[in-house]
Amino acid sequence: MTYSRPAYRCTAVINFAMHCHLLLPDLFWPERDFQDIYAGLDTPALDRLLARGRARVETGEADARSCEAWLCERFGVDKQEDWPLAPYCLLADGGEPGEHHWLRADPVHLRLEGNRLVLADSGSFPLSQREAESLAASLNAHFSGDGLVFHPLRPDRWYLQCAQAPVMQTTVLTRAAGRSVDDLLPRGSDATSWRARLNEVQMLLHGHTVNETREAAGELPVNSVWLWGGGRLSEIAPAPYNAVWSDNPLASGLAQAARVAAHTLPANAAELLRASAGTGVHLIALEALRVPARYGDAHAWRAGLAQLEREWFAPLLEALRQERIGMLSVHGLGTEGALSVETAHGDLRRFWRRVKPLASYATGLT
Repeated sequence: MTYSRPAYRCTAVINFAMHCHLLLPDLFWPERDFQDIYAGLDTPALDRLLARGRARVETGEADARSCEAWLCERFGVDKQEDWPLAPYCLLADGGEPGEHHWLRADPVHLRLEGNRLVLADSGSFPLSQREAESLAASLNAHFSGDGLVFHPLRPDRWYLQCAQAPVMQTTVLTRAAGRSVDDLLPRGSDATSWRARLNEVQMLLHGHTVNETREAAGELPVNSVWLWGGGRLSEIAPAPYNAVWSDNPLASGLAQAARVAAHTLPANAAELLRASAGTGVHLIALEALRVPARYGDAHAWRAGLAQLEREWFAPLLEALRQERIGMLSVHGLGTEGALSVETAHGDLRRFWRRVKPLASYATGLT
């Protein structure tokens, strides 16, 4: 089955017994041949939810299977040259996108491994707001004649305001982190000039006093920025959610644009159930598996899945059994495809649906 937009993307929200949508990026390990990572996983609650519910598999181009694409689709945001992630993240970080074209321009460290340049994102190194502002000020002075303005609203999230929208496609940072960037740089008719600008950025940052101080202290220098998620704010269709619970700025910004309540992610399901009104449709973005999958840390990925089982899957399964919630949908994303399973209270009695291990679903996506 090929990827298609969900039929409910513009459906009005109806209040009924609480319906929880769990968004789980990298629920499936990105390396298809590394099936040993699933061996011995103890996830009985997740396995039961996946077995008892009604499943839908989505496959297609890798870009369409990303967490970012999934969120844009659910909020009715159309793709421009890129999925327009930057203006919605900017909104979540307190900025005002207006009608400008924006790019995420996040600080990164590029290191040479053999003949490859491998990217480490800002989650791999500490960066203060003072350092971010000093670096951005130098970039702004250099590129002022090009109509480019860098906005370091957070140390780890910078935004680039463009006088004109470039005709190019970029790669989301989560796909580039931990990988060689040679084949992931901007593409399109304007890509050559923008790659030249990136070379200028790298030369400017190479000798910057902030980086000299960082290297003297044994810290990684910020020697480039990663451009991605370009676009303008667009009109949002009525969202299929009453509330969004997430630490992801894109999810929060989309919720804000759709006038949906946006909350930070609670520590566990018990806190969420206490904080919610017990009705309506709630999107809960659980992204504990993204960083381990991004950097190939199998041990951390397994530990993260075990934590999700304890703190989210098992308590929510019990809440479904007790009819404290009316429906639970699991949206597991992987590089090969996405699995969505919708489980209502009555579905739990479907004992003839054999419980299978997570690995069996991973192989079913290929």
